[in-house]
Amino acid sequence: MHDASPPTPPFYTIDENGWIMGNDPARGPWTTDGCHGGPAAAIFARAVEMAVPDKQLTRLTIDLFRPVPMSGFRIETNIGRDGRMVTTITATLINREGKPCASATGLLLRIEDLGEVPNTTILPPDFANRVSVRFPGVKRRHDLPTFADFTEIAFPASQPFSTGPNTMWMRTTSLIEDEKMSGFQTLCPLADCGNGFSRNESGMTISFINPDLSINFHRDPVSAWIGASFSSQWESTGRGVSLATLFDTLGPIGAAQQTLLLQRV
Repeated sequence: MHDASPPTPPFYTIDENGWIMGNDPARGPWTTDGCHGGPAAAIFARAVEMAVPDKQLTRLTIDLFRPVPMSGFRIETNIGRDGRMVTTITATLINREGKPCASATGLLLRIEDLGEVPNTTILPPDFANRVSVRFPGVKRRHDLPTFADFTEIAFPASQPFSTGPNTMWMRTTSLIEDEKMSGFQTLCPLADCGNGFSRNESGMTISFINPDLSINFHRDPVSAWIGASFSSQWESTGRGVSLATLFDTLGPIGAAQQTLLLQRV
């Protein structure tokens, strides 16, 4: 395998009026006009980073209360506290009818040069010793192409996919054509997959929709392939939480958390 992005359409296209429209890789499994949460998180990150270009996006929390429409949306941002070291921002994703579909809050920090600092050594799984597999299935509610059809995944040879906690690698397409993704944008699609890759039961019998996603980021990845170790806790009340440590071929780069809404299908 090479480390270049796969030759597939980007997640999104932006028209001459600034509307952001989803391409097939951005579509989720739940509705034909709804985006997967990973690409939606990445486009939120792009909007926040463009609004505050002098600091590093370090934490992004997204609330998803309506499907993010493939057919077109825009993102409005509003800077809250803009200090010398820390900036906070809110963003709202609005569909063509003017209705909010999702919102986000971001925390951005000024970059410092501290030289060498002590750290905890956590080694990722051996990237060379991986096995490519098909995206694990969920019970789709339509027959159109989705995020899963355009995403490459691989598991450590010694840890094949099973229900429960999992460790895996992922590589996706680009966010916008001819536009380099930032480090934060790169890890967003994988960060939103914790609910599926740490499922405690078959995705054919239970759904595990996440109405939110929170990502913390502390280092730019050095590889196009991003990895994660996922685990989930489910409750009989229909609530749950998914937790993830995100890494590249060198080690940890961030963490992610999702609140889960569990339903029988």
